[in-house]
Amino acid sequence: MLSAISAPTISLIYPLKTQFPAKKLVPNCLKISALSSNDDKEGNLEYTPWLIVGLGNPGNKYHGTRHNVGFEMIDKISKKEGIVLNTIQSKALIGIGSIGEVPILLAKPQAYMNYSGESVGPLAAYYKVPLRHILLVCTLAAFLMLHKQDGTGPKATKGVYDEMSLPNGVLRIQPKGGHGHHNGVKSVTGHLDGQKVFPRLCIGIGNPPGTMDMKAFLLQKFSLTERKQIDAALEQGVEVVRSLVLSGFNDKITRFNLDQKYKYHKV
Repeated sequence: MLSAISAPTISLIYPLKTQFPAKKLVPNCLKISALSSNDDKEGNLEYTPWLIVGLGNPGNKYHGTRHNVGFEMIDKISKKEGIVLNTIQSKALIGIGSIGEVPILLAKPQAYMNYSGESVGPLAAYYKVPLRHILLVCTLAAFLMLHKQDGTGPKATKGVYDEMSLPNGVLRIQPKGGHGHHNGVKSVTGHLDGQKVFPRLCIGIGNPPGTMDMKAFLLQKFSLTERKQIDAALEQGVEVVRSLVLSGFNDKITRFNLDQKYKYHKV
């Protein structure tokens, strides 16, 4: 059952219960309307919802590791904005709420990162979220399987993902991009009919030292110094997400990216 709460100028449609026993009871209309005081009919504004998805893997094995910072970003937004993640839909843990007057759907796919698209595609279709309002949050670490020079088999080569070299705790937000051989992003793109024009918030986790295996690096937890950098980045991430949702890509976002680029090079 859905219930409506009315205020003098804003009406918000939201689920009455905090948990849904069946999929049919999950609302597929995320909508907030604001009425102008001058003309209640002509001044009716509808805000397009946002789907914000963090990439990661479920399970304690991945908790607190470099691999799952995308999940941590969703948890931070959930806490700051009071959006409870309490429903399973399309193989994802989701929460419905708002930032300001804009409706928000937070999601943490539970089918493992390489299959994230199996959640993102259906959720975007069900809640009628346009591509430009699907924000993907992922860490910047990936490797490309290339053939060895002798042609005997593949080898892992780091540094092929465009932004992988971002230092630990550095953020970058972009309106679009390729998958950069990132399997999670590749899965999402595949379930959005190959479309790439959706925003992504990238979180730098640095590079593995020396010849360390990439998979081992991703499953490591952060050092105390690195953890402080990531925690600070998550706080900054909430602010830039708020800015994007409320104002879109503007000069403030451009300035944010520039500040992040030189955040460890203060003069």
